[in-house]
Amino acid sequence: MGIAVTHEQRDLARPVRAWLTRAAPPEELRRRLDAPEPPAGPPTGTPPPRRASSGSTYRRSTVVGVGTTRFEKPGTRDRQHWDMAREAGTAALVASARFVAEHGPEERAVEIAGQAMTTDTGESFASGSCVDAVGRPMSREAARRAYEASGLGIEDVDVIELHDCFSVNEPLTYEALGLCAEGASGKLVESGATTYGGRRVVNPSGGLISKGHPLGATGPAQAAELVRQLRGEAADRQVPGARVGLAHNIGLGGAAVVTLLRRRA
Repeated sequence: MGIAVTHEQRDLARPVRAWLTRAAPPEELRRRLDAPEPPAGPPTGTPPPRRASSGSTYRRSTVVGVGTTRFEKPGTRDRQHWDMAREAGTAALVASARFVAEHGPEERAVEIAGQAMTTDTGESFASGSCVDAVGRPMSREAARRAYEASGLGIEDVDVIELHDCFSVNEPLTYEALGLCAEGASGKLVESGATTYGGRRVVNPSGGLISKGHPLGATGPAQAAELVRQLRGEAADRQVPGARVGLAHNIGLGGAAVVTLLRRRA
């Protein structure tokens, strides 16, 4: 694994370096954090062409109107603990309340009730905890701001699409979003409260581990799934009576975004 660190990024990495030193990371990673500037100029070399392995076939899935398309290899939805990046595209149409009132149909409108983005702070690294370093503090703060902006709370949320890039990220995010106290996410899962028949449903789309992680398309794909849910158009994935949805997305190193969506009609 190669890590390129620019001069500006290295200055921002000082608290990260302190945390890594306490956590005793591999010497290679420590060495690369202190690496000299790469020479100026365009990158050299030509990347190899991308191609599917021999005999591979892909299934295309398109939802007209919502705007999500993905390509996946059949048989790859086996149990695993990390997502697999896939090719995909997502589009979203965002309009003002006035536009919806003038052009309709208002009964299908889904409102962005609140949204917040946060970045890493010193709290992410001060404790030396891996749990904090992978985003729980910034997810918790993004959720707090989104709840405040929307006037809603986690008790109002019926369906959630969250960023489960690794299996452990899902229970950690339960705690950050306020579904349970810190350290209680395991019991929450065992209770059945986060699936069909429970208090709310988390990742009815299957999440990143199930459907793949198309990087830039991941966040809008979460919004597309929640729009379907709030419109009652999610077919066999439908969460009964869903009126408020929450989308959570993170990128390590680092930003977190939490969005509250609400059906208007």
